[in-house]
Amino acid sequence: MAIQTTLNSCAPYIQSLLRIMAGLLFLQHGTTKYLGLPAMQQFANVSPTSLSGIAGLFELIGGALLVIGLFTRPVAFLCSGLMAVAYFMVHAPKSFYPIANGGELAVLYCFVFLFFTFAGPGPLSVDGARGKA
Repeated sequence: MAIQTTLNSCAPYIQSLLRIMAGLLFLQHGTTKYLGLPAMQQFANVSPTSLSGIAGLFELIGGALLVIGLFTRPVAFLCSGLMAVAYFMVHAPKSFYPIANGGELAVLYCFVFLFFTFAGPGPLSVDGARGKA
């Protein structure tokens, strides 16, 4: 029973850690497209008006906001929707199975962000400090 109590008391902080890590990984997609960090040939000349460029803005701004936990619920909702659209527009036409169409990451991001839409940012966040979690 003591281990269950310990795990339960740590859960909100692990929720914050998941948000931070998901935000950092998502942010990386935006920094690759707009800042060239890390440099990747496939994203070297992304136009801001292309679908990939628009997604990059969501990834850059949304990822940064998720990392710090500011406006977490609406940002997570928008990012979840972005990933659903990305999956159905880019990946699903290639195959029914996410493992075959390369869409596992888009699906996982979609549901992780959907979780934060409902669960909130956790205690280690700007939203939490503002009393808006």
